[in-house]
Amino acid sequence: MPNLKLYGRTRAQESTNAIERMYITMRHLFNRGFYKPMGVSGETLREALLTLRPEIYGSVADDKAELSGLLYVIDRLPIGIEECQYINLTSDEGYGNSHFKPIVPPKRRRNCYRIDEEQMNIEITRGRSEIYDILTHLTFLFIESHKVMRRVVIDEEGNVTRDWEKLEKAVLQNGDLSQAEREVALTHTANILGRTFHEVSTIYSKFSIPENRERFLHIIYWLGKLAINETINNQKRIITFSPVLRERLGHHIHGEIWADNIKQYLVENNLMHRPVHIISANMHSVMNTLYTPFALKTELKKKEPLKLYEELSNNANGELRNKIKKAAISKGMKFLEDKSGTNIDVQVFDTSKMEGSFKNADFSKKNDDEKPVIIVMDYAFGEQAYETMDELLKPYNFEDNEIHMNVKSVSIMGKAGILEGGKGDIMVPSAHLFEGTADNYPFNNELTKKDFEGNGIKVLDGAMITVLGTSLQNKDLLQFFYDSTWNVSGLEMEGVHYQKAIQAASKLRGNISSEVKVRYAYYASDNPLETGSTLASGGLGTTGVKPTYLITEKILEQIFNS
Repeated sequence: MPNLKLYGRTRAQESTNAIERMYITMRHLFNRGFYKPMGVSGETLREALLTLRPEIYGSVADDKAELSGLLYVIDRLPIGIEECQYINLTSDEGYGNSHFKPIVPPKRRRNCYRIDEEQMNIEITRGRSEIYDILTHLTFLFIESHKVMRRVVIDEEGNVTRDWEKLEKAVLQNGDLSQAEREVALTHTANILGRTFHEVSTIYSKFSIPENRERFLHIIYWLGKLAINETINNQKRIITFSPVLRERLGHHIHGEIWADNIKQYLVENNLMHRPVHIISANMHSVMNTLYTPFALKTELKKKEPLKLYEELSNNANGELRNKIKKAAISKGMKFLEDKSGTNIDVQVFDTSKMEGSFKNADFSKKNDDEKPVIIVMDYAFGEQAYETMDELLKPYNFEDNEIHMNVKSVSIMGKAGILEGGKGDIMVPSAHLFEGTADNYPFNNELTKKDFEGNGIKVLDGAMITVLGTSLQNKDLLQFFYDSTWNVSGLEMEGVHYQKAIQAASKLRGNISSEVKVRYAYYASDNPLETGSTLASGGLGTTGVKPTYLITEKILEQIFNS
């Protein structure tokens, strides 16, 4: 018998195991109903995150503070959460009808409520992926808070350094600081964080908000203060999950209400029998592509369409956007604002009311009943993609009758991390792979690599990894995917969930035609394999405009020519 040789685990294997431990632990803690993030119950989460060392969290495993990762996390959590000892994750339990003012994080669409000085409630309406996202970010935040504590507490009695005393004085002072006062405070803060004065001065303004210019200093102070209270005074921070949330999770309550609202509108406007094409995308590119030729005829004579789209993406150009929206509403578009809690708005386009045609489509020869109805749904979040698409594709019960929607195609356009290339490049997948499992979902993509070549943008094809959370990926794991025989070109969070719902509806349940066409295309928001090109390095800016509209135009072209 040959000798067995034992090999050490690779970093990719360690990372995979760390992600699995995190998700198993988070599910256990959710079922338990509460835990202390910096106590024994939160230890597995902390250790797994430090083992994983995700790119988005930078130097989380080092002694020095991680500033870019902190900014990324703070933008996705409610303002003031660093001050709260108690964080309660709830379902939609009626706080919207109370005196509590909703707090919506800048980079995440979720309602949060500051209950009192000590407690923040966060509403969960988008499924497990949202819980994973929040708990991961909070774990990072608490690890960083204890880094601050270890640098300022000098003995077991809780005595602190001079740097901490100076920071506290600056934070507790009412009003904005003068430049001199701010620079003094930043000097002491740099010492506390183990960072240079230049580093903290550079990032300081990125944390500022109109109501609190000194927010960066406040965040560092409160992170440190609560960690000190936790260590010296045994005032542990606690995360709880409400009984209603634990009961409702996974039951598609919000997704069912959301889908029924859409189908009710289609029935009331006699659109269910028409050829229906569903697009998961943003709330501007389809509308702009369809109606700019009618609404901005004068502007198009002076500028190329792409330049005009770049202007439309600029917040300063509200006047042009309003022109297009007004034209769209008058010529067949209906905006359905979400009231279900999914945070997914919808646009319905009745193309029989449009002026003219689209590109080279032989549109005028079709009867109105043959002209497409386009449903554009805003981006889902992780597993929420399955909930919403599964409910949308189900038949609608109306006056004791089951009415099936005449779905002809489902198109998914989104942002994704790319493993070879840079921001703004395009990925056209032929399969989705589910991270951490052997589950794979190959499909016949109506979009091809050739559809986008010749436009000065790099185009990749191959498989896409649907990850459990983009913030949990590290270079070792992604390099493994890139080098493997799976031929992976990028990563995102929804593809598997969308395809699972589409396949079930078309192949198993018979809710829609088995001949339904699918289209997937993604544009790169970041390259997590390149230092300085992760999501924490900033947004796309106008880099995303060209790929967004190239993909949108190709999807619409195929819809109108079908």
